Amino acid sequence: QVQLVESGGGLVQAGDSLRLSCAASGRSFSSYAMGWFRQAPGKEREFVSTINWDETTYYAASVKGRFTISRDNAKNTVYLQMNSLKPEDTAVYYCAGGSGGFGGTYARDYASWGQGTQVTVSS
Repeated sequence: QVQLVESGGGLVQAGDSLRLSCAASGRSFSSYAMGWFRQAPGKEREFVSTINWDETTYYAASVKGRFTISRDNAKNTVYLQMNSLKPEDTAVYYCAGGSGGFGGTYARDYASWGQGTQVTVSS
């Protein structure tokens, strides 16, 4: 079982940037995919991005070109750099640990979850 702790959320204005971090412990970090999901009030949790064990990445269409996922295996940490933030990016962002080396776009593809960090973008 892996433990995940997110940090870096906050209140920003439209057009600003934020970097989320997710520190992992409890298993071999580098062998697993890591993902980010988000959930806005009254909406389903949705896929944001994933980074596989080989550092290949995939993004939701809504964030592609604005968000960048990366990982530092030496620090057991995955990051989500969010640029050009929009009010519609407002949500609780969750870090997720994959069940294997390649992550998917569905929550069921991930075995572990962090507690979430709030991102609020004002217009």
